[in-house]
Amino acid sequence: MKLKSIIYSAAAALALTAMASCGQKQSGGDSEMNAFIDELMGRMTLEEKLGQLNLPASDDIVTGQAQSSNIGTMVSKGQVGGVFNIKGVAKIKELQRIAVEESRLGIPLLFGMDVIHGYETVFPIPLGLSCSWDTTAIERSARIAAIEASAAGICWTFSPMVDICRDARWGRASEGSGEDPFLGAAISRAMVHGYQGDNLERNDEIMACVKHFALYGAPDGGRDYNTVDMSRQRMFNEYFAPYKAGAEAGAGSFMTSFNTIDGVPATANRWLLTDVLRDQWGWNGFIVTDYTAISEMIEHGLGDLQTVSALALKAGTDMDMVADGFNGTLAKSLDEGLVDMGQIDAAVRRILEAKYKLGLFKDPYKYISEEREKTDIYTPEHRLEARKIATETFVLLKNEGNLLPLQKSGRIAVIGPLANTRANMPGTWSVAAAAEKYKTLYEGVRDAVGDRATVVYAKGSNLTADAELEANATMFGREMRDERSEQQLLAEALSVARSSDVIIAALGESSEFSGESSSRSDISLPDTQRRLLEALLATGKPVVMLNFSGRPTILSWESEHVPAIMNVWFGGSEAADAIADVVFGDVVPSGKLTMSMPRNMGQIPVYYNHFNTGRPKQQDVKFEKFRSGYIDSPNSPLYPFGYGLSYTTFDYSDLTLSATEMTADGSIRASVKVTNSGKYDADEIVQLYIRDMVGTSARPVKELKGFKRVHIKAGETAVVDFDITVDLLKYYNFELEYVAEPGEFAVMAGPDSERLQSQTFTLK
Repeated sequence: MKLKSIIYSAAAALALTAMASCGQKQSGGDSEMNAFIDELMGRMTLEEKLGQLNLPASDDIVTGQAQSSNIGTMVSKGQVGGVFNIKGVAKIKELQRIAVEESRLGIPLLFGMDVIHGYETVFPIPLGLSCSWDTTAIERSARIAAIEASAAGICWTFSPMVDICRDARWGRASEGSGEDPFLGAAISRAMVHGYQGDNLERNDEIMACVKHFALYGAPDGGRDYNTVDMSRQRMFNEYFAPYKAGAEAGAGSFMTSFNTIDGVPATANRWLLTDVLRDQWGWNGFIVTDYTAISEMIEHGLGDLQTVSALALKAGTDMDMVADGFNGTLAKSLDEGLVDMGQIDAAVRRILEAKYKLGLFKDPYKYISEEREKTDIYTPEHRLEARKIATETFVLLKNEGNLLPLQKSGRIAVIGPLANTRANMPGTWSVAAAAEKYKTLYEGVRDAVGDRATVVYAKGSNLTADAELEANATMFGREMRDERSEQQLLAEALSVARSSDVIIAALGESSEFSGESSSRSDISLPDTQRRLLEALLATGKPVVMLNFSGRPTILSWESEHVPAIMNVWFGGSEAADAIADVVFGDVVPSGKLTMSMPRNMGQIPVYYNHFNTGRPKQQDVKFEKFRSGYIDSPNSPLYPFGYGLSYTTFDYSDLTLSATEMTADGSIRASVKVTNSGKYDADEIVQLYIRDMVGTSARPVKELKGFKRVHIKAGETAVVDFDITVDLLKYYNFELEYVAEPGEFAVMAGPDSERLQSQTFTLK
């Protein structure tokens, strides 16, 4: 790539000259990169080195409570390594200009952003995306996000979030891919490659950041930022796989989590950051903290800011997000012998390597293009893909009497607090969204039917009767409270409902009812919405419930009383049209749950790949004395992992194995017949599970080990094959050795984690 015709300062020119003298190429090897960085670091002062480790926030888009100021002055003094959450090429270009033309060495900045599930073209929240089980589509969503973010000057995204979560109370379940490590690992690989491409050479490929390392999705009580405590065997077998997959996919950076691990906060946990991530997994990128994670270790009781900053550096943390711990204390710690220059240099080198690999030394303005900002963001092509992908994520939970799909005729009522809100369609963590461009559900339904039907609207209720709770759940411009009384809102809705042929009830959570710092102690439908739903059902009109949510919610009452329920999560910028596509049958629903949906709060955490106890209870039996369970509830979830209905029906038969014995260097093929016995051509997600029947450690009752999304025409049968190799049978034993132990294995296939056929084979 040729350098743009920009006049650089003498300092910037020196940096470029030094690089040229090393024979650096965009795709050059480690020797060229190392020589360039050696030369550059040889000219850096301690202050400039510590500046590379400093990541302040801009005041453009604020994602936390603390803010850094005077960034431009700091940049000119070489005291900043990167900045995050600035939107717009003009602003980014000016800061980069200061870095390369006014600072002494002209070292370019990294520009990061929380591009979690899209830029202005917003895709469904990550939990929703995972319910597509379509890794190709998920990778494409990340590719489009990278194209748009890079067109706005961003070269680094704080994504993917790959934390395994089994507790739906945790708000950030919305940002992950559910409860399963195998599926989570596949999605982690897809997203890293989608963001980074093959080698980060292009100006529309950006650096990924795998987060939050590690175990952040398993906090006590489902409370965000809370303590995590588990055995190392559980870490490796049930939680680490998606992080490891991201590392193996070549993610350029990792982000530390807020929680403790073995009593030590992740940001200062050398076993985690160095022994596991770098030494065991061989990963060589850089590690950034989460927002103020270094200073927060003071509250954990590890010491003052100087102490915890030194602990973080020595553990392997390279970049300090916002806390000003590295920039403000490491020079003193160096003088006092708390850290050494080798530790500082190692961190600095990793930051400079990332900038080198991104091509920023060759062209600091690589990602800055006013033209691309005008042409590559929120394009018709991107929107069409987002709409198509969103249709794959909706999960049909119930469809009594084949109420869905609806006909585009008659009088259709769209009622509920989520029916006509524009800002709540994209979902949480959509910081670059342009909500004014997006449709509401009411508009999407109205546009879908055109002049073939009449669509009417009423809000029906507020999000919740508690005004303070609603304010906390509709932050960041998502406010939608109506000052009319509950009775007035309900009366209007009933008037609209009674005059209609069918009711679409848009209910559930607002976008900020889930997400960071939005853990809930009760995840059932809020009070006033339940009363609205009861009243709508009492009209006798058919009701379709669209459940908006950023987590699995409790729908036990709804499942008993509402004829049709579809979980639509938060479908992104094109959610309204995508929902209409599925509701009216232009697209057949195909999404399947990636987190189990509990029957009640007392079941949480509930997940499919649990261990047996010595006294296992039958899952769907309400009570068995002296068995592991509840006296008042079955153990099974309301809707299990992998569950999702279609407008057609699929019949599974004839699960076969190519052999009954397998050697360590061999393989077995599992095949299952899937027949589309309904009236619609449709996609089905076929799932393969394996159980290790006897091991030196207890093993889960089943584990997902394969899945395929297949399209089957009505009346046709597909034979779906899965190849089972020894790698699918391995686990970390008590000694944390990664082994496949000889013995019997059960192979199961079916449409979800409960409705399964089974065969067995023996590993010799």
